[in-house]
Amino acid sequence: MEQTTRLVGHSTVLLDAIERASRAAALDRPVLVIGERGTGKEMVAERLHRLSPRWDQPFLSVNCAALPENLLDAELFGYEPGAFTGATKGRAGRFEEADGGTLFLDELGTLTPPAQERLLRVVEYGEFARLGSNQVRRVNVRIVGATNADLPGLAEEGRFRADLLDRLSFEVVTLPPLRVRGEDIMDLASHFGRRMAVELGWDNFPGFSDAAAEKLHSYPWPGNVRELKNVVERAVYSSDAPDRPIDRLRFDPFESPWRPAAEVEEPAPAAEIGHEKAVHDHEDCDDLRQAVHDYEKAILMAALQRCRFNQRETAMALALTYDQLRHAMKKHDLHKN
Repeated sequence: MEQTTRLVGHSTVLLDAIERASRAAALDRPVLVIGERGTGKEMVAERLHRLSPRWDQPFLSVNCAALPENLLDAELFGYEPGAFTGATKGRAGRFEEADGGTLFLDELGTLTPPAQERLLRVVEYGEFARLGSNQVRRVNVRIVGATNADLPGLAEEGRFRADLLDRLSFEVVTLPPLRVRGEDIMDLASHFGRRMAVELGWDNFPGFSDAAAEKLHSYPWPGNVRELKNVVERAVYSSDAPDRPIDRLRFDPFESPWRPAAEVEEPAPAAEIGHEKAVHDHEDCDDLRQAVHDYEKAILMAALQRCRFNQRETAMALALTYDQLRHAMKKHDLHKN
C-alpha cells in the first residue's frame, strides 16, 4: 500500500488522537474516525491498517457518498452476470477484494437504510451475497469508517441504525480541526512548501515571511489541512523568486473582480442577538461618529455570530475581503473573540 501524506504536527490534541488510533490498531475491531473535511481521516485509517497485524494485506477505500445506492451495492458486494443492465460478466466487490485486510468506508453517514442493513450483516456475521446471487460468501475484513456527521445524533433521529453504530464504534478517534492546532500550522506549511519546492526543482525552500506567517496563523481554515496544503502549494508555485521567503498568499482562488456576485443576506438587526443598543435607537443621538461606530460593531457581531465566528464566511456575508474584515475586527477590538 502506498503511503499518503503523513500526519504532521506536535500539538497535544493531534498527538492524543494519533495515540488513540495507534493503540486501537493492534486490536481486530472496527474503528470510527470522526472529523471535519480535510482533517486527515483517511490517513488515520491507513495508520490503523499499517500498525495492525493485517499490514501486509489489502487496504481498500470506498467513498459511500460518491455512488448511488445501486452502484454502491455493486461496488461493495460485487455482482453476477445479468444482475442489472450492462452486467455482462461478474465482478468481485470490495469486501471480497479486501478479504484478510482492511476496508475503509468514507462518508459512512450517507449510507441509506437498506445499505446500512446489508453492512450490518457483514459486520456481524462476515457474510454477504453478490447482486444477482443467493450464494452466501464469507470474508474476514476489518472495517474502518469515517464521517463528519454526528452519528449518535443521526441514530437518535432514526436516520442511522443504532445497532450498526454500536458494532462499528468499538473505538472512536476524533480528529481536531486545524483552527485548534495553532502550533502545527507552520510545521504543516513548511512541510507542504518543501514538497512543492522539490516538485518545482528548487534547490531549497526559503520559508515564509513574517507577514505571511501571521496570515497563515490568523486564517480560520474551514477546509483544514487540505485547504492549507492548497494555499501553500499555490503560493510556492506562484512565487517568482525561489531565493526569497514566500510573502504572497491567495486563500480564495476564485477571488476576482469579474467573479459572479452572490446574493448577500442582510445582517440580522443587532437587537435580535441581544445587544444592549439596538441599531434603531437613534432618535436621541448626540454623537454621529459614535453612533456609526456602534452600528458597525453591531453588524460585525451579528454577522460573526450568524457565521459561528468563521471569519472567511463572515467576510463573504458582508461582501468584504478577508483582510478588510480583519481590519474591521481589530478596529472594534473583536480580534480576540
